[in-house]
Amino acid sequence: MRSLQESGIPGSLLLILGFISLGGCASSAKILFDYDRGADFGSYRTYNFMEDAGPNTGDYQSFFTRYMIDAITIEMEKRGYTKSDNPDLLVNFNAVLQDKTKVSTSPAPMTGGYYGYRGGYYSGWGVGYGYATETHVSQYTEGTYNIDLVDNAKKQLVWEAVGVGRVSEEALENLEHRVREGVPKFFAGYPFVAGSAAPVTGGS
Repeated sequence: MRSLQESGIPGSLLLILGFISLGGCASSAKILFDYDRGADFGSYRTYNFMEDAGPNTGDYQSFFTRYMIDAITIEMEKRGYTKSDNPDLLVNFNAVLQDKTKVSTSPAPMTGGYYGYRGGYYSGWGVGYGYATETHVSQYTEGTYNIDLVDNAKKQLVWEAVGVGRVSEEALENLEHRVREGVPKFFAGYPFVAGSAAPVTGGS
């Protein structure tokens, strides 16, 4: 498993979360949400980012981290939260890329002999009679992205969104756009606004 800065992408990687597509992942990608039903969301009015949020490299912020901070700031402020040096909520996020291998089989085309009459236009359905099969191996990159909100006083996770999906080269080449497109899809699963304990259906 590799983090964004280890992926060979200049200074960062994507979310991702097109995170969805996750902005940068395939249409089959999924985002999962959950929150602590026992947390007092009505008491949260301010926020800030954890000092080590994001997949940074050494002593500087990656482009991905900068884009994520900007996009998350927009989503938090849309919900009425204000940034503070002594925040009620701390925001954390990360992204990890992992190379995957997919192996599949399918009926092999039947040629010669009796089945030669098909002329190669179609093959048998591959069931019974000892039909041969072909094995296909494909490589792809899977991205896992998360955004967390943490109760600063209790140091306890109160909300989390996790997205998993395939990452395309196109997404990685349009990083800023994909992040801006993907982050709102994560926050669509955050059902609260600042100072209110009542969930808002469908987020805000």
